[in-house]
Amino acid sequence: MAEAGENRVFGKRATQHVLILASGDRVRHMTIRPWMTGLVAGTIGLFALGYLGATAYLVLRDDLIGATMARQARIQHDYEDRISSLRAQLDRVTSRQLLDQQLVEQKVEKLLRQQTALFSRNGKLGSLLERAEGAGISAEPVSSQGKETAAEAIDRQAGLTTSSIPPARTALAYAPSGENMADRADRIFSKVTLSLKGIESEQLKTIEGLTTDAARKADSMAQIMRRTGVEVSDKRSEAQPLETPPLRTGEVKGGVGGPFIEPMKFDRFNASLDELDTALTRLESVRETALALPYGNPAPGQGITSRFGNRPDPFLGRLAFHGGIDFQAETGLAVKATGAGKVITAGWASGYGNLVEIDHGQGITTRYGHMSRILVREGQTISVGDTIGRAGATGRATGPHVHYEVRRNGEAVNPIHFLNAGLKLTTYMN
Repeated sequence: MAEAGENRVFGKRATQHVLILASGDRVRHMTIRPWMTGLVAGTIGLFALGYLGATAYLVLRDDLIGATMARQARIQHDYEDRISSLRAQLDRVTSRQLLDQQLVEQKVEKLLRQQTALFSRNGKLGSLLERAEGAGISAEPVSSQGKETAAEAIDRQAGLTTSSIPPARTALAYAPSGENMADRADRIFSKVTLSLKGIESEQLKTIEGLTTDAARKADSMAQIMRRTGVEVSDKRSEAQPLETPPLRTGEVKGGVGGPFIEPMKFDRFNASLDELDTALTRLESVRETALALPYGNPAPGQGITSRFGNRPDPFLGRLAFHGGIDFQAETGLAVKATGAGKVITAGWASGYGNLVEIDHGQGITTRYGHMSRILVREGQTISVGDTIGRAGATGRATGPHVHYEVRRNGEAVNPIHFLNAGLKLTTYMN
């Protein structure tokens, strides 16, 4: 590297540094200018600063990490102390709630037992209500709370809805601040108990009303039927006393004794159900008897042309006994069975023409004569209202009509008594 000569115009020239690079026969010159020197010096300085910064970071890093870990340890220690304090507080609250919850659970179990009893009663009562409805007895509408479960009753009394919150047993475990759970449970369960007692009272009232109606209806029907000479069973319910008789002291003569046994608890509800069942059974029996016996009309809506008893004979003109009732009818009119029974005659009979005779039991039979056509056969079982033939004028008749007889033990009785009784019974049969 060589230095350039002096500047002859302005005096001494600036010193320049020339870098000579030789490689074999080739020689290259590179002039090193001041800015290049400054750039190299700045670069070196930057590298030096970076090196010093990295060295300082490595030296201080351990101290920073240690300080950070110490701060985290202090925070964790404070957090654990807070958790321990809250846990101790929670244990105290939980212990108190467990004691209260035991009382709540006992009361819930008691209500669930009452609910189970209500369900069982509703099942028994439901079948009896269906029987009563079939017998034409309508019960007073029972409160809608009768279909309410104990859990639903609890929720209702607590002002809760089962669609928006957990069941009452869970809800009661979280009493609002300022109110003890046991106190809240006592308040709610007292209301629910009163509600369930009200439901039971309404059920008993309904059962007693049905029993009275069934007995009254059966008595009225039996009285109407007895007027026609029909024997009706008069078996009545042997009602149990609603209250056990008080124990009277000082009236017993002679010695008494025996092992001590707790007194039997009187179940008024089941006793009422038994009474209703007996009353309905008697009513059903009376209804079956009424349906079997001839209390219907063989030609509904048709007028009577000849009544029971002595009358002028239409062929001979002299007085003769008419053992039935004649109904006005055109040929082909449907002739109805007036009661359920079994066909014992279905064919031609002298004087009657085409005759059908039905046995209804208790020695009572009915005869339907002068029919143009018979639609039943002997031995066939008939229900009340069945069509057994068509009206006509066969046999000893002056024109088409329905000849109807009622016989008891083979002797003709006035059918009008059965027709009138049937009209009265219709109000009880529907």
